[in-house]
Formats: sequence, C-alpha cells, structure tokens
Amino acid sequence: MSPDELQSLGNHELADKMPHEIIQWTVNQAEPAIVSTSFGPYSAVMLHAATRVRSDIPVVWVDSGYNTWETYVYAEKLIKDLQLNIHIYIPQITAARRDALMKGIPSLSSDLHPEFTRQVKLEPFQRALDALKPRFWITAIRREETTFRKSLEVISKGPNGVLKVAPFLHWSEADMEVYLKEHALPQVENYFDPTKVKSDRECGLHTMDYSI
Repeated sequence: MSPDELQSLGNHELADKMPHEIIQWTVNQAEPAIVSTSFGPYSAVMLHAATRVRSDIPVVWVDSGYNTWETYVYAEKLIKDLQLNIHIYIPQITAARRDALMKGIPSLSSDLHPEFTRQVKLEPFQRALDALKPRFWITAIRREETTFRKSLEVISKGPNGVLKVAPFLHWSEADMEVYLKEHALPQVENYFDPTKVKSDRECGLHTMDYSI
C-alpha cells in the first residue's frame, strides 16, 4: 500500500478513535515505528500510552544540550520508570562551542536562529530517521497547541516519506491532566525549548524540510 493510500485509510478509520486505539492501529501495520519525545510538559502521557501498547517501541529524544536541569531529571525518571527503549541523538557540536560562535542562543529575530534550529534539532532528528528508518512517526502534538496544528489530521505526511501519527491530536490540556492523574505520572514544570521560545510557536520538526 502506498503512503498516500495508507494515510487516507488511516484517517478514515481513526478519526474518532481513542489514543491507545490509534497507537495500536499503527503498531498493527507491522511496519517500523518510532515515538519522539522532548521530555516537555505531558510527555509522560504519550510515552506511557505508547509503551502500554508496545513496550519496546523505539523512543527518539533529540537532546539539544539546552534543556533545564528539571527536564534532565524528568527524562531520567521516565526512562527508568517506563523502561523506555530510548535512542538519544545530540548535535554534532557542543552547546559551549555553539554559544561561543553564535554569542549565546540566537533570538527569534536573528538571522542565526534558523541555523541554530537546524544544528540542535533538525539535523540530529534526520540522523535518527536515517538510522531507524521508520514508516511511522508517533508524536504527541495536539491541535490546540499552534495554528499550524489546527489544520492537521491524525495521520499526515512527515519527512523522508514517513507518516506522522498524532494519537492525541484532538485532546485538550485538561484531557492530558486527567490522564496524568489517573496513571500517577510525573509532570515537568520548568521546561524551555530554545528553538520554539514561545509555547505557541513551531520548533521546526513538523514544518521544515529535512533534506539537510
């Protein structure tokens, strides 16, 4: 089945399904699948749901080197508690070296910010795709988060011909909170993504060309 046919079929079948059903459908395709995480707010929800369906599903984390101390502690806890099959990808140069060359994290208005985003997020994630060669990329994006995401369906086209699956696309923040409490999952409060800066802005993973 072609990617277009699989996308169309999936969106027809999954439009009204619950997240665990969407994840189960994806796994049932018997094609390589990955989950991505930033270990940001509500990451525990996606990771818990995915690993309840398939415990050893590969989890990709692009560690930019700019995460908060709390984020790193949160990540280690989830990796241990959920026994994640974690695959960590890091930029090719250190944060200290980049800070020296770019004089710190470039502002959103800086001409250097696109290159900063490429170095710390897009290029490492492209390496993950090249290494793991997934057919499906399961992501925790939600429609209410950004203007761009409001236009998406449960299954959309991603980079390298990968089909991007969003099990929680229709969930609200309140829904995520309920899931956290029901399953006694931790939450990270002090989180910062230097490629997004603003919570309602895209970081680049879901909108940019990966041919880099």
